[in-house]
Amino acid sequence: MSARGRLAGRRILITGGASGIGAATARLFREEGASVSVIDLAGENVHVADLTDAAATAAAVTAAAAAMGGIDGVVNAAGIDLLSDFAEQDDAAWERVLAVNLTGPMRVCRLALPHLAERGGTIVNVASGAGLVPLARRAAYCSSKAGLVMLSKSLAMELAPQKIRVNTVAPGAVDTPLFRTSYETAADPAAALEAIRDRYALKRVAEPAELAEAILYLTSDASSYVTGSTLAVDGGRVFH
Repeated sequence: MSARGRLAGRRILITGGASGIGAATARLFREEGASVSVIDLAGENVHVADLTDAAATAAAVTAAAAAMGGIDGVVNAAGIDLLSDFAEQDDAAWERVLAVNLTGPMRVCRLALPHLAERGGTIVNVASGAGLVPLARRAAYCSSKAGLVMLSKSLAMELAPQKIRVNTVAPGAVDTPLFRTSYETAADPAAALEAIRDRYALKRVAEPAELAEAILYLTSDASSYVTGSTLAVDGGRVFH
């Protein structure tokens, strides 16, 4: 455990916690003294569920709450990307992105709400800088992440009387398996990665642990007077 134990005694549910930002967050939270349950499509010691499956998601949240004896915080880190020309994008692809990136987090928040309402808690939804500043050929992804930002703000207003804080992290480029799919299939992957780096003031890609620290801040008491905010952790792409 961290010497500071910033999450000592907290019980946190993390979606997408088997890889990428979610896995880094799960590791850090455990180091900070939290009990952590993970929902993901697969992996060791996870509650397996596809967030597009309402019944499976409900069962996973119930199992996670039972395993931890309750839920004090939620981190929605699960997500998918879609790189596609708009003219070639079909309804099924659009609906899949929104189902995972927007409806899924909404459903998890709603399922966790009875537990959070017992003594207040935190929700941190992982959106994207693409939900603040758009990217071409990512209409579905940008729309889903912008929707997640506004969902979080609306929930922050509604749940404040129950002492539940809701905030959003908007990452830029982060070295995760999902991010690598955005350039590894390009004709010149090295050039594609360099073009991505050039969008950012810091001219580099973040490590998942850097995002985990931001999520920790919004989950811990250090941010006790913060709700309805979107924290851009994006190396200076958005500047908003």
